[in-house]
Amino acid sequence: MSTVLISGASIAGPALAFWLRRHGFDVTVVERSHTLRGGGYPIDIRGTALGVVERMGLLPRLREAHVDTQRITFLSADGSQVASVRPETLAHGDQHDLEVRRGDLAEILYDTVRDDVEFLFDNTIVAMDGHPGGVDVTFRSGLQRTYDHVIGADGLHSGVRALTFGPEEQFHRYLGYCFAGFTLPNHLGLKQEALLWNEPGRAAALYAVGEAETVHGFLSFTRAEAPFGAFQDPHAQRELVASVFAGDGWEVPGLVTAMRAADDLFFDTVSQIRMPRWSSGRVALAGDAAHAPSFLTGQGSSLALVGAYVLAGQLATAPDHAAAFAAYERQTRPFVEANQNLVDEGDAELFPATAESLAARNAALRERETMPAGTGRPEHSAMTLPEFAR
Repeated sequence: MSTVLISGASIAGPALAFWLRRHGFDVTVVERSHTLRGGGYPIDIRGTALGVVERMGLLPRLREAHVDTQRITFLSADGSQVASVRPETLAHGDQHDLEVRRGDLAEILYDTVRDDVEFLFDNTIVAMDGHPGGVDVTFRSGLQRTYDHVIGADGLHSGVRALTFGPEEQFHRYLGYCFAGFTLPNHLGLKQEALLWNEPGRAAALYAVGEAETVHGFLSFTRAEAPFGAFQDPHAQRELVASVFAGDGWEVPGLVTAMRAADDLFFDTVSQIRMPRWSSGRVALAGDAAHAPSFLTGQGSSLALVGAYVLAGQLATAPDHAAAFAAYERQTRPFVEANQNLVDEGDAELFPATAESLAARNAALRERETMPAGTGRPEHSAMTLPEFAR
């Protein structure tokens, strides 16, 4: 039985583990965190990815977890309403799209494989040595093993990618924004809705999932260069965000205070990963590690689910790993790039950088208030899932 090590237990990793087990592989998943990471902002499953979760038998559970956000209300600098629209109108979504919390999707995927897959939590890969017979892996814990294949599904700042292809900066396409996400008390009593406040180059949001006692807070801002030095320094992250939003109105001071105290702060850049190839030898990348589209496209999880399905199927049916990895990339890259290219529209709608672009965005939003839901962007469904023997 062929052995596969997957690094990362968020979305792409467990989804890939599911399909690899279905095809008869012996799978291990290593995750840096000490347990499955819950929480996180809502994510979307759309288009071609809906076919993947349907084939996994997960549609009923995901429909139960659907958060069904009713409205997104846009606010001016003084907190007055600019427009209030249905999310699918803003995101060019489809009525069949699913919106679930990232942590709920991760938990559902984990539950499907936890009894059939070995999970190594609180551990990570520190060294790999590929050879014709496999990949020798050394873990942070000191454990050493050999696997037939290693897959990096460990996100935007992938360690597997760094070990295999070199520093992230060569593949990192910074889109000009930084953001901080965290939770805070729902003192406004928001229900199934989001509020988005804008000043040129700055945005603050409150996102209420259901009728929870907490909401997701979000602070985003433009910055000429990516603050790579702050990635590993939570104090520097907090100070940077606080300095950008100093003196702003509406609920922003409370958001900054909550951000400073949050124990679940997540800070990052709004970025993409663009690589000329996704594999080297017996090592391949999946999900954001290979092709992060950025949350501005709303397609990160959908691309991860589709890629996991195709990668597992090709490893199961191709004559060898080289042919499998080549076919995986050949089948999915056009779909990935079409969705990555949606990013410019997302940034103009959510985070206008100038007063002129903000005024234009606001005028467009007012026209959308009465628009019906659309049928989704063609890019979301631009790939037909291949069939693999199971």
